[in-house]
Amino acid sequence: MKDKRILYVSSEVIPYLPETEIASTAFNVAKNAHSNGVQTRIFMPRFGVINERRHQLHEVIRLSGMNLIINDMDMPLIIKVASIPKERMQVYFIDNDEYFKRKAIFSDEDDNLFQDNDERAIFFAKGVVETVKKLNWAPDIIHVHGWLASLLPLYLKEYYSEEPLFAESKIVTSVYNNGFEGSLNEELINKVQFDKLSEDKLSELSEPNYTNIIKNAIVNSDAIVYGSAEIDEEFTSLVEKENKLSLEYNSGDYSESYLDFYREIISTN
Repeated sequence: MKDKRILYVSSEVIPYLPETEIASTAFNVAKNAHSNGVQTRIFMPRFGVINERRHQLHEVIRLSGMNLIINDMDMPLIIKVASIPKERMQVYFIDNDEYFKRKAIFSDEDDNLFQDNDERAIFFAKGVVETVKKLNWAPDIIHVHGWLASLLPLYLKEYYSEEPLFAESKIVTSVYNNGFEGSLNEELINKVQFDKLSEDKLSELSEPNYTNIIKNAIVNSDAIVYGSAEIDEEFTSLVEKENKLSLEYNSGDYSESYLDFYREIISTN
């Protein structure tokens, strides 16, 4: 795996957000790959709870300044970057004042999901791809963690299907047991259809609850990692039905099992 390129895209990463299963796993898997000679980049949202001064985030002017169209609205894309201390790993932050400035992550003080989480997910997916295009950095593997990042496989397979930079990229999604109650904005499917994505790829999004969003990510991924000890049977059954390569849950083991899995994915046509 030395000199291969892996793009890690996660809704949460330590040390920038509190330690959760997703935040810890995304960091540790990337750290292990990096320490084994893999070229890595990590992308996450720049939530307003992240202390920019403490973590030494700074805006990258040459990457910022683009507008992304979300449901017929121009939304400015701001890119910030930081390095994880001691690891020499670069983390890129997708930012926009409208979507990410608030001092919360997914829910308000009453634990209600933000009404615009659907648009935040679309913005994050597009922001990652457009930034990687500007970097001209073609990843061998794109590894996705967390439901806010889970529209990325769909957008890569459909919206960016003709983008040569990702022609050889394999998409891996880690499936976790860390979902949310209720549903995202029911307009999500219409906002995605605005980008002229194939309707037959969107059936799961007509009811945008956690299960359906992850099922859509599974269908549009090349391989699946089980990131939690217990996984919903709907997910495991879909992985089998779709005949996806899969890696079983590894409690705290981010070494050879992940690297071997990456090698297997890259070698598969």
